[in-house]
Amino acid sequence: MVKGKLLTDELMNVVVVGHVDHGKSTIIGRLMADTNSLPQGKLEQIRESCKRNSKPFEYAFLLDALKNEQSQGITIDTARCFFQTEKRRYILIDAPGHIEFLKNMVTGASRAEAAILVIDAARGVEENTRRHGYFLSMLGIRQVVVLINKMDLVEYSQSVFYDIQQQYADFLRKIDIQPQAFIPVSGHKGDNIASHSSNMPWYRGNNVLEQLDEFEPYTPAERMPLRMPVQGVYKFTENNDNRRIIAGTVEAGVLRAEDAIVFYPSGKKTVIKTLERFHDDSQRPFVTTEAAGFTMQDQIYIKRGEIACRMYETPPQVGVRIRANLFWLGKEKFIPHKRYQLKCGTAKTEMQLERIEKVVNAANLSYSNQQYAEKNDVAECILTLDSPIAFDISGCEATSRFVIVDKYEIAGGGIITEALDAYDYDTRNIRWSAGSVSRSDRQQLFGHKGMIVWMTGLSGSGKSTISEQVEKRLIAAGVHCYVLDGDKLRRGLNKDLSFNAADREENIRRAAETAALFEDAGLVTIVTLISPYEKSRALARSLSRQDFLEVYIKARIETCMQRDPKQLYKKALNGKLRDFTGIDAPYEEPKAPDLTLDTEHWSEEECAEILYNRIMTIINKGE
Repeated sequence: MVKGKLLTDELMNVVVVGHVDHGKSTIIGRLMADTNSLPQGKLEQIRESCKRNSKPFEYAFLLDALKNEQSQGITIDTARCFFQTEKRRYILIDAPGHIEFLKNMVTGASRAEAAILVIDAARGVEENTRRHGYFLSMLGIRQVVVLINKMDLVEYSQSVFYDIQQQYADFLRKIDIQPQAFIPVSGHKGDNIASHSSNMPWYRGNNVLEQLDEFEPYTPAERMPLRMPVQGVYKFTENNDNRRIIAGTVEAGVLRAEDAIVFYPSGKKTVIKTLERFHDDSQRPFVTTEAAGFTMQDQIYIKRGEIACRMYETPPQVGVRIRANLFWLGKEKFIPHKRYQLKCGTAKTEMQLERIEKVVNAANLSYSNQQYAEKNDVAECILTLDSPIAFDISGCEATSRFVIVDKYEIAGGGIITEALDAYDYDTRNIRWSAGSVSRSDRQQLFGHKGMIVWMTGLSGSGKSTISEQVEKRLIAAGVHCYVLDGDKLRRGLNKDLSFNAADREENIRRAAETAALFEDAGLVTIVTLISPYEKSRALARSLSRQDFLEVYIKARIETCMQRDPKQLYKKALNGKLRDFTGIDAPYEEPKAPDLTLDTEHWSEEECAEILYNRIMTIINKGE
């Protein structure tokens, strides 16, 4: 088939996958040659080069342009090739087949609308053949054609073709893929690629080009709801230029002047004032894949990681707990409670693995309940994020897929499949699912509402003494309350944690989650932890479902060292305690606590009285 006049401007992305040496690159090279899509003279140039080097010509050489790829005989990076039929233009994404390059394969497949999966007829279905099928399923690619390649090496055997077809179709059925066709081909000889083969008269289906033209394109990205992840905000001051330009790339939809815009996850709203291009004052819309900039009518504070969306269109989801299909490629295991970074679009946040629901063996679809993922594992898991992000479950790839960074390296990635919480844009808090017993039911039973009192301060500042006195007063007043302190938590719930920075943060997270549950049950929960990091205290506040009172128990380090009720400072100074706050670990003083109790100027009884009165005001009257 020769390259002719296009009937439409339609463009389709097709990824080509398969086990190493099964002939992917040869198939692509043959498609480009048979559709006259090669640069003029390229085919003759490669043939002449092979002749000079006494090397047999291979169509794969058209793609394997890098020397190290030809010397190793495997395709290392993802290559994009272009050809066209009379129906549409195609971008073929050549994804690496070797197991070490699965990360590149997934990257290459990320924008594909359909897939060609290549199997060597002489070698049959191998481990990576099944693995690649599973990855296509995980990525949501459902339009698949399977090519049984190198049929010339098995004498064009009909029985060999049907045996492989039956075996692989059974596997794909289990992962919810129904291939549009199985086609017997020879990339080397050209059988059933661009024309029908006389060597296999028993096959009466489409050739490869005909099958590609039968694939249906996805909804064009321009017709999707607007998604523009914010890359940066730029302020100009020269020559009285006071513009603040929001910049990013339009990943879906169309961005127009005067559009009403909502930013997620913040929920802030504005109207686009002007569209901004370098040396171009035109206000023509920005379309998908274009780098865009705009100014706002209302000067609201926006930061990198937000997603600009058009008001009244389907919004993204927002949350801090997500279910995801994950592929892990890190050198070290993916384990719970370790700190990682998650990147989705331009958003970046700290995260932890909450739990693994199952680890799937992509080769045979067996699974285990192990609570870690090793290199090349595929896992269904739940992730907990430190701060909310906006994302899509389907549609826009840039906002539904993520990568995980471990020690400055990309160690994994995947697709968000479900949001496990919802977000309230008025309160900027998570909306928790209501149970059969409502919060008002508990409030009526107890006679007051629940809240979290978070007491932070150095060891020896007076947190425990004040909390004990406040607890006694609350109980005497008929208030249902409970004190969560570090000793109680580390005896049981947090006994597996040390005192390094990562474990301190996890200690705070668990305490905050527990306090949020107690609060939801209607208790006044008093948490007394040093909680030295501002970020951890902010996380605790974000988890509160009603009222959160941050109380800074203030005292100088010198005063705390003089008190030293547990002789902890003495041990730390003598080298018997490491990572002790105030000695060899930092304490970040609260910048804007809800209440400060200075125990150097007020007695502990006076501080307890102040705190008790504040709590009673909140739980009885609201604040």
